[in-house]
Amino acid sequence: MLFNVTIDRDEDGVWIVECPSIPGCVSQGETKEEAVENIKDAIRLCLEVRSEKGLPLTIETKLIEVAA
Repeated sequence: MLFNVTIDRDEDGVWIVECPSIPGCVSQGETKEEAVENIKDAIRLCLEVRSEKGLPLTIETKLIEVAA
C-alpha cells in the first residue's frame, strides 16, 4: 500500500513524520531517513490495531485548493 506522509523538523532538530490518512500515526527520527523508516513500522502497527478493533484502516484525505 502507498501512503502520503508529512515530514517536518521540530525546534530541537528532530524529524517528525505523520500519516494523515491514519489518525494518530506519527513517528520521528534523528535523521529524515530514520524518521521515514520509523513511520513505515508505525503504519504497519497502526493498520494492525485498527484491523483488530474493526475500524476502517484509513480515513479519507483530499487535496483541496485554497486561494492565498
